[in-house]
Amino acid sequence: MNPAVKKLEPIIMEIFQHLHNHPEISWQEYGTTSYVAGLLERHGYRTRRFEDCTGVVGEIGSGRPVVALRADMDALWQEVDGRFQANHSCGHDAHMTMVLGTILLFQRMGYYPPGTFRVIFQPAEEKGTGALRMVEKQVIRDADYLYGVHLRPVQELKNGTAAPAILHGAARFITGEIIGSEAHAARPHLGINTIEVGASFVQELSRIRLDPMVPHSVKMTRFTAGSESGNIIPGRARFSLDLRAQTNRIMDELTSRVHHIAKSLERLHRVEIRLTDTAYTAAAERNEEAERLMARAIRDALGPERLAEPIVTPGGEDFHFYPLKNPRLKATMLGLGCGLRPGLHHPQMTFDRGALLNGIDILSRAVQLTFARHEEGHP
Repeated sequence: MNPAVKKLEPIIMEIFQHLHNHPEISWQEYGTTSYVAGLLERHGYRTRRFEDCTGVVGEIGSGRPVVALRADMDALWQEVDGRFQANHSCGHDAHMTMVLGTILLFQRMGYYPPGTFRVIFQPAEEKGTGALRMVEKQVIRDADYLYGVHLRPVQELKNGTAAPAILHGAARFITGEIIGSEAHAARPHLGINTIEVGASFVQELSRIRLDPMVPHSVKMTRFTAGSESGNIIPGRARFSLDLRAQTNRIMDELTSRVHHIAKSLERLHRVEIRLTDTAYTAAAERNEEAERLMARAIRDALGPERLAEPIVTPGGEDFHFYPLKNPRLKATMLGLGCGLRPGLHHPQMTFDRGALLNGIDILSRAVQLTFARHEEGHP
């Protein structure tokens, strides 16, 4: 490990504890935005905030290349010890700490980038919409490289190891409404029972057949119909669908099939079915150059024996919208082994905070290697 990282440990842990103790949910990260912006400005970074949303971008240096780090900011809203509250159980407090730690490390080292170094603190990752808002703000329009980081649970990575990419799958969430007609239960022929339509929908979803070599699934996760009166044929039902696919192509096919089934059931049962997309995150698109640079940073920081293979996971992450919206952007996400238990999004999630230092060491090396590559004449 870079000795300068270890010397920063007290301030790193102080930053983490502050962020951990002040969680804020998606689109309400006001205090977090102010805290991060203040720290950036105190260390000489130009900052950009937004009138219509949370989040902050910091920058130092000028010219090309533009190398960026991204951290997500929002916490989850969940029940913790019997009380609902904002809670950093997905590690976003750690991600922010590692990006801020990289800034502090560069200052301690006297490292000044030969180009533009940008840090993006993005809101609302848990909603799947924060990255798209940052794209609208053109924060990566001129960027050449983008690196992210995410803590990984013990089921995926051992503590003290790291992976040069996290290959998230695509996720789409759809809500729906079935509109039939009510009738007395003794005269079912006079109504259209939306529960029966919903049952048909579930059956048809189970019959979808796509490329078996690409993991994918679609399932109904919520269905409500009727009232306390058990002798009425319910004429209206509401439901939710969860779609997962390891590639964006398969997700497009899966979504098309779902809409085709809905249209077919409308005609068959003489009902109206309304579908509404509520959230979507894209699958990762791999960039070999960014992965190679991150892999070298891991080897240099932790040793070659601590370098793991890229992680394939069905979970979603809106980080992957950045390279999709800017195809020339070279991007990858560091997977950090940190002894995380019992799992992401668990209300009692905990991890080895010493791993934050590993993450800072790796990210800082990845940034420096990227700038060095361009100084050596590699475009």
